[in-house]
Amino acid sequence: MKKKTPGNKGKLLGFFSSLSGGLSVLGSWQVCHSLCLSFIALLSVLGIAIAGMPLLFLNQYATYFWSAAFLLLMPILIMYWKNRRCMSVKLILFNIGVVIASIPFAQAQPYQIIFFVVGGAFVASSAWMFLKSRFG
Repeated sequence: MKKKTPGNKGKLLGFFSSLSGGLSVLGSWQVCHSLCLSFIALLSVLGIAIAGMPLLFLNQYATYFWSAAFLLLMPILIMYWKNRRCMSVKLILFNIGVVIASIPFAQAQPYQIIFFVVGGAFVASSAWMFLKSRFG
């Protein structure tokens, strides 16, 4: 049986963190709309014309995507608090920000601007930390 090394653990955590961020992005209506427009633009470059939103069916699954992203984020946070060296704090802040900004529940819609601001602050702070470490 193969012994798990810290590198394998980091790869596993990185995979789940990326999966969490990707699923939470799919949970946001604006992102789904942007994906549809990008898909239409890509198809138009290939000579295929589409009227309407070809990925609109994903909108009915937004809550499921977001829930999966949230559930994947919880074990990542627990593992990070137990062993602080297992994952980048910048990546965790980014994922938390995307999950907060993309809350798809109808009851939360009146407060969506607050979620955008708070999630955007997390994403901006992680981007600032990343750029500061690269150029500073």
